[in-house]
Amino acid sequence: MGKLTGQKAWITGGGTGIGASAALALADAGAEVVLSGRRQAPLDAVAEQVSAAGGTASTYAVDIADAGAVADAACAIGTVDILFANAGLNVPDRAITKLSIADWDKVVNVNLNGALYLAHSVLPGMRAKGGGLIIITSSWAGKYATSLTGAAYNATKRAVIALGESLNAEEGANGIRSTVLMPGEVATDILKSRPNPPSDKDQARMLQADDLGQTVRFLAELPPHACVTELVIAPTWNRFYLGFDEL
Repeated sequence: MGKLTGQKAWITGGGTGIGASAALALADAGAEVVLSGRRQAPLDAVAEQVSAAGGTASTYAVDIADAGAVADAACAIGTVDILFANAGLNVPDRAITKLSIADWDKVVNVNLNGALYLAHSVLPGMRAKGGGLIIITSSWAGKYATSLTGAAYNATKRAVIALGESLNAEEGANGIRSTVLMPGEVATDILKSRPNPPSDKDQARMLQADDLGQTVRFLAELPPHACVTELVIAPTWNRFYLGFDEL
């Protein structure tokens, strides 16, 4: 029996990358996982991996930028013990001189509004149950804004840090904890949206999705009285320290 046996975890962005790895890690710890994303096929593939490993998984496709769809999903899924609000995106033309208003809205609607919609939808059930954990994926760029990641991504990823702080301030008395997870570069599909995607060699030295999956498991397995409010994790070979022009 794992530490998370009897708990239900809802993971967005669950079809690929960090979300998929977190699903496998939490299921291995005994949690029932519910995988959400916009595309059904990747969700089904991860659910099959969880089941093949002896875990329990279901799927619910949802666009987290749609508040009504998120509310409907939360109602269908039911009360959860763990929310991993992980879905996020960036756009290729991210420099302020190139960033369109439509792309700004796209990033804000997913990265910031989506995180709020998700948290808002699970709080009533967590309050009724007397506790819960909300993990929100921010970024190194949320802590240290960079031109590489761009204004929209930087702004939204910094904003969710404040969202996490607000959740702890308002909901800690109800036994609800929030952790904002701030990874440096992770070798996932989001790198493909960069104007100049990093090489395979560079990606091999970055954080890997499983590193973040195990980090999420660590956070979820902490006792209810312990709250990691923020967690910054970066690759040892950190290009933000090294300087991209030196590589």
